[in-house]
Amino acid sequence: MNSDLRPDIIAVLEAGKDLTLATLRPDGSPQATTVSYASQGLDIYFGCGSQSQKARNLARDPRVSATIDLPYRDWAEIRGLSLGGRATEITDPEALARAGLLFMEKFPEVAQYVATPAGEMKMFHLRPQVVSVLDYGKGFGHTDLVQIDEPATTDGVS
Repeated sequence: MNSDLRPDIIAVLEAGKDLTLATLRPDGSPQATTVSYASQGLDIYFGCGSQSQKARNLARDPRVSATIDLPYRDWAEIRGLSLGGRATEITDPEALARAGLLFMEKFPEVAQYVATPAGEMKMFHLRPQVVSVLDYGKGFGHTDLVQIDEPATTDGVS
């Protein structure tokens, strides 16, 4: 990984709140949905309903693409990420608790959903494998492509 861009990637991950996640339907066509997320370093966490199309898609094929766009006032401020990777369900209770804490820190309002009955929600860990860093501050449409070759943290949450 180009270590010069790691801080830029992490800054966008930390500043963003939602991402557009594309999963693959059974027929191979993409399905894009918006999810709120929390992150730690390069690791991204999101949840969804256990019976949702997104959860069913991920159970069959963990490959995903995602975008994160930060708010901007004019085009010179456009910053974001486009990434590809794999999203896997977190099943380890300790890893689930740590991911839950990351969500509570970023979204205190999520506390109202903690009492969601067991089995109604799934939590996923998305580890990017390739990231395109979009930064119009470096020029119109400027992107840098970064291959991530670092291993994820154990169960995705340290």
